[in-house]
Amino acid sequence: MNTTGRSRKRFPLSLRRKPVAWHEQEPTWRDAAPRVIDAALKRAQARPAGNWYVLGPSRDVRPDAAYGRTVDGTEVVAWRDAEGGLVAGPGACPHLGAPLARSPVRCGTLVCHWHGLALDGAPFAGWSPLPAHDDGVLAWVRLDDRGGAEPTDTPPVPRRPPAATAVTAVYTGTGVCEPQDIIANRLDPWHGAWFHPYSFADLTVLDQAAGTPGTPDHDAFTVRVSFTLARRVVVPVIAEFTAPGPRTVVMRITEGEGRGSVVETHATPLGTARDGRPRTRVTEAVIAASDRPGFALARTAAPLLRPLMRHAAGRLWKDDLAYAERRWQLRSAGRFPG
Repeated sequence: MNTTGRSRKRFPLSLRRKPVAWHEQEPTWRDAAPRVIDAALKRAQARPAGNWYVLGPSRDVRPDAAYGRTVDGTEVVAWRDAEGGLVAGPGACPHLGAPLARSPVRCGTLVCHWHGLALDGAPFAGWSPLPAHDDGVLAWVRLDDRGGAEPTDTPPVPRRPPAATAVTAVYTGTGVCEPQDIIANRLDPWHGAWFHPYSFADLTVLDQAAGTPGTPDHDAFTVRVSFTLARRVVVPVIAEFTAPGPRTVVMRITEGEGRGSVVETHATPLGTARDGRPRTRVTEAVIAASDRPGFALARTAAPLLRPLMRHAAGRLWKDDLAYAERRWQLRSAGRFPG
């Protein structure tokens, strides 16, 4: 991390002089104090979300088929209207309760596959649409009866790089835990180089979230870290972790290659499964940007890059879901606060 600003601009990669063996890293457990993580989590849970929940990637809601999800025990169906707008509503047909998520969409109208009842998004026979929002990357739905808070017209979408200059990819996964366990995982930056040595190295938390009055951006963990490309080849950056809402954590690169790029982690409760345990869906949106002229080539190759970006996120979340699930197990057994 001793490169100059000028050399960083010309050469985004760095060569580690002497890679540190995993077991020889500086222990971080003293700094990763449970009280610090818990305090940051509590501040996040106190922030308003306007009763909005992430449904999934915008790309997954297609014009020719319904998209079904369960959100906090509520069955939701979404589709595209004739103009391509997002429509959402209860997932059961008002006629005899057919699962609308399995029904086709024709010219912006959802047609129930049991008896042909057509829904164009307007209230009909007791079926009423739910507030929905498409931010260009993610699809959202508002559930006032589940959120129980003051509703807002739009969800609290984090600040992002302009879509025209970015490459985006969205990963989804499901864990046996609650949203707070996902958020707590992301509010523990100290585990990065220990738990994910294949991706991160030389991680140092420069500033701990302390609940400074003001916007959530002032309540941030600031981290110096290197993304590992090979054993000695890394991309050093400085990033901030913030929690703008009770179910969202945002990592934003503030210095180094990809400055301005963000990784949004959204936790959507699904409800309790048949085994009595909760399920939570992780939706992680990577919005990558760069001011390098060559990044335009990356945008043209976005269809090829997205699967690689999702694979990288999935590798991390294989571990992080185990972290979140373990936290829920301990909490449910009364062996961990929360």
